Amino acid sequence: MGKLAVAVITSLWVIPISILVNRIVPDPYMDEIFHIPQAQQYCKGKFWSWDPMITTPPGLYFLSLAHVACLFPGMFVVRLVSLFSEACSTTILRSTNCVMAVLCSVIVYEIIVHLRPILDERKATLLAAILALYPLHWFYTFLYYTDVASLTAVLAMYLACLKKKYHFSALFGALAVFIRQTNIIWMVFVACTGVIDLTLTSQCKNVKMDELNEIVKEASNLFRSKSVTEDSNMRRRKPTKAAYARKYLTFSMNSSRTTDPTGFLDEIREICLTSWRMKWKIILSFSPFLIILAAFFAFVRWNGSVVLGAKEAHTVSLHFAQIMYFGLISALAAAPLHFSLNHGAKMLQSIWKNRALSLSQLLVAFIVGFLSVHLFSIAHPYLLADNRHYPFYLWRKVIGAHWLMKYLLIPFYVYSWFSIFSILVKGRQRTWVLAYFLATAAVLVPAPLIEFRYYTIPFFFLMLHSRIDDNRSLILIGLMYAVINTFTMTMFLFRPFYWSHEPGVQRFIW
Repeated sequence: MGKLAVAVITSLWVIPISILVNRIVPDPYMDEIFHIPQAQQYCKGKFWSWDPMITTPPGLYFLSLAHVACLFPGMFVVRLVSLFSEACSTTILRSTNCVMAVLCSVIVYEIIVHLRPILDERKATLLAAILALYPLHWFYTFLYYTDVASLTAVLAMYLACLKKKYHFSALFGALAVFIRQTNIIWMVFVACTGVIDLTLTSQCKNVKMDELNEIVKEASNLFRSKSVTEDSNMRRRKPTKAAYARKYLTFSMNSSRTTDPTGFLDEIREICLTSWRMKWKIILSFSPFLIILAAFFAFVRWNGSVVLGAKEAHTVSLHFAQIMYFGLISALAAAPLHFSLNHGAKMLQSIWKNRALSLSQLLVAFIVGFLSVHLFSIAHPYLLADNRHYPFYLWRKVIGAHWLMKYLLIPFYVYSWFSIFSILVKGRQRTWVLAYFLATAAVLVPAPLIEFRYYTIPFFFLMLHSRIDDNRSLILIGLMYAVINTFTMTMFLFRPFYWSHEPGVQRFIW
């Protein structure tokens, strides 16, 4: 079990389904009609050619060039192609995302192992394999979209930052932004988490050696007793002292904050003070992030917009309802984790334990939710007109079915976000959770179009930091993903339909 097992498991579904998709849908479909011809222009060496309908940077096309360059010698030897440009077929270009999907699953495994060093190896492998089946990520593995490559670059950036390889992290951040420009938000988020972890490490170093040994001993007893009762097989690799110390400090800090309302402000103050003491080290470590950020702002000023093309259809908006949708969709995508009786009981117990604070938070949440759906719900023309996308049916059959529906969903939005926060604070500092929420809002709020694939990156961050210790929940989530993927791929491949106003075959897609 481990990285190799995750790669093999992912490849077992990537290869056959990719072959099936390319056999039934050999021609570019939907946004592929823009991306594939553009990539083929690059294969011909025409790097100054650009389709004005493409909104994202050309990072995916350069990744495809590298991918095709690796395959070309073999294809040339067996006489499948005679020119490099001939190798850039729809099938080969789509296979770029297949490779990215396998690589992404390995990165996910590495992040899980780093974040939870005492987690059973088989469970880490199972979790990584299940996340590879996440329906939005899984579906776009087989099409030439930017989503899979974008997620892979962002997670590679995050993994490098977790390992304190900040310059490599910034390099992956530049790649992520070059694939999709909104990833600049996730680059800033990763840099912020790096600063938080760096300050926490600095605080750990201030602990005397005998105190550290005591922490390691106490952490070992605490987490081993908790994990061994749930997992009969511990991973053979022993966690380091630093890993135990980090886990114990996080646990103890979160435990104190649950009963101390001022803990959050104290945490911010400690991070600010430690950051100021370490300012030169932080500036040196994270200066590449600042350079990329400055370059991005220069580009936006020169371009006049964040998007490259089709600017009139992708204007920045205040779509606060998008945050509500993300909370509910993400909670539903991990329903066994968020909607179990045990989890609900724990949330009620926590609310009752701190009644005054929790009730005021609930009141604010309901007010914000009401204002978001009442004043900042946007029905984009693309959403209303295109019945090939599942959000079209969600809007018509659920949200737009009656004028009261969008208000009746507010309690579910509020519960979903409270559940997300309650899970995240178990394993991360509240400053990290705040940074995550702000990054998610910064990515989603400006987007006027409801696209579930925009939720993929924040969902992965959420799942990677959700402590899923129950095998039953993991298996249920995996089965749920398998059923959804089977349904959506069956509809896409075997239930085509036709429009009266436009020729060609139409297919259902996320």
